[in-house]
Amino acid sequence: MRVAVIHADESCLRNGEEGPNPGGAGSLIEVRSRQGVARRDVYISSPDTTNNRMALAGAIATFALLSQKGNRFRVAYISDSQYLVRGMREWMPSWRARGWRRKGGAVVNLELWQKLVQATAEHDPVWHWVRGHAGHPKNEYANYLAMRAARDQTHSEGTVPSGFADWLADYRARGHFTEYDADQAFLELESELSSSV
Repeated sequence: MRVAVIHADESCLRNGEEGPNPGGAGSLIEVRSRQGVARRDVYISSPDTTNNRMALAGAIATFALLSQKGNRFRVAYISDSQYLVRGMREWMPSWRARGWRRKGGAVVNLELWQKLVQATAEHDPVWHWVRGHAGHPKNEYANYLAMRAARDQTHSEGTVPSGFADWLADYRARGHFTEYDADQAFLELESELSSSV
């Protein structure tokens, strides 16, 4: 099974405030290609949402795109959303065993959780949490995609060629991430996933 590494983030510009809360989600998808590491971007938006809903919606959109043409991947899904990562790793199996209920009642965002389970069914995902805004270049780039999508209310309409290389070059020109090897970081995760099967 091929390996895909996904770095994802979400943004809700007025999370928890009264009135419309525009949000966005962005993902950087990495897979091995004949030329090295191929990168594609995905981003979506919603005019009125929450951070948690955008984390789920972003994952659903990304996995749906991975599934096109019958593709199946072992996926490292890396997000700073504890809600998403803990939900898929810890909570969801118990919810399903209880007929999609929590011990304390209804599952919040149930329809999105169910869609995410369906979207991941053909893949073998491993969910990783990373602290947000802590200097992880690919997470910072996913945050950039999410914030731009939320602000501009734009959608990528599928995967698009990634702007990560240009984004990283811009940061390096300002003295950030100068020692970071993006391809090596992918290869290390790919190796880790391949050896844990």
